[in-house]
Amino acid sequence: MTTVVYPGTFDPFTNGHTDIVRRAASLFPRVIVAVAANVRKTPLFALADRVALAQESLRDVPGVDVIGFDTLLMDFIHAHKARVIIRGLRALSDFEYEFQMAGMNRRLDASVETLFLPASERDGALSSSFVKEIAALGGDVGAFVHPAVTAALAAALR
Repeated sequence: MTTVVYPGTFDPFTNGHTDIVRRAASLFPRVIVAVAANVRKTPLFALADRVALAQESLRDVPGVDVIGFDTLLMDFIHAHKARVIIRGLRALSDFEYEFQMAGMNRRLDASVETLFLPASERDGALSSSFVKEIAALGGDVGAFVHPAVTAALAAALR
């Protein structure tokens, strides 16, 4: 049984992330959404909150686990006996960064593959940063995130 890991900060988890997970879950029996603590960023939501929001957003997707982590991704991959990293690509501009990251991960462990899934047309411009900005300015983000995320954003930005 191949386990795949979809890592990210997910601050917050969007419908674009949900789409990537659903598609990965249709291809692989087990998908782990690995929510990174990410010490390089200052997330709006604490790690535990990001994990809970991703869990709520994915509640109806079978074969998916959501787990927070604060280690090197490759250590997380090994601990969960995964063999594949899933990465979503929204635009060509994402590819260069993702390609470099995939190359570095391959140098760390050549037995772990990275697979890229392009964003759907609907979600190609969607990003967590845009969602936070729209919400902070009082805009409606209901079309971009799960209702639990909408509520959490409203509470966090009060």
